[in-house]
Amino acid sequence: MEQPLPAERYRLIEALLRERRAVRVSALAEELGVSEVTVRRDLEELEHRGTLERTHGGAISAQRLRHEAPYSEASAANSGPKRAIGAAAAGLVRPGDSVFLNGGTTTLQVFRHLRASDAHLVTNHVGMAMEADGQGMELLLIGGDYRPQSNSCTGGFAVETLRRVFATRAFIGVEGLSLRSGLTTPAAPEAEVARVMIEQTTGDVVVVADHTKVGTVADFAVASLDRVTALVTDAGIDDDYRSQLADVGIDVVVAEELADATGGHRG
Repeated sequence: MEQPLPAERYRLIEALLRERRAVRVSALAEELGVSEVTVRRDLEELEHRGTLERTHGGAISAQRLRHEAPYSEASAANSGPKRAIGAAAAGLVRPGDSVFLNGGTTTLQVFRHLRASDAHLVTNHVGMAMEADGQGMELLLIGGDYRPQSNSCTGGFAVETLRRVFATRAFIGVEGLSLRSGLTTPAAPEAEVARVMIEQTTGDVVVVADHTKVGTVADFAVASLDRVTALVTDAGIDDDYRSQLADVGIDVVVAEELADATGGHRG
């Protein structure tokens, strides 16, 4: 049987990545009828082109995100996994913590599941402030330029205020998390706020992101992965990618989806 030419192999690998999002070297070698050495060479070339990111046993699609979804659309996307992520992440808050929560639909779920009444919360998320009444938590809302795309405040006023505050723990929502590119987001003002929150955190930085964000790269850098302590995500994360995140020192927490879709929601 004649082996496919490199260009044809690349096309087939790209098609399989679009379909499956993650592929393994052994499976590709069998499907393409070539050696694993050839597949690894092909993956190296496609990674150089920005098509994918290699993992220990294969590759994951390197998705580009150029546009920020409307807040209502983002709220509806992957709502079940986000609730589970929020519940798991909220369990990491310790009594007396000062906590940063940036804007986003997943960090809102962290807030909704918090039970540590003595925690001190600092956020730029307007929605959290609107739901805080009667919860018994101290919440500082950072003002600034209101962005309806994230239901949050950004800009110079927000950043200058944040630089006067320190937190013991931060929960950061992002649109992209990549081994090569770190944490990214499609909006420069959101990237700036998240970056300063991370800089002002004296303890753990926990990224909260569903699996569709893993391997995705947006236009604006937030931080490199060496500043991330943990990632709380859902069971859709690729096993090889999870292993590589662990190899660079990130504790990957896989949240189990809640049996009750409304469980833990206070608002």
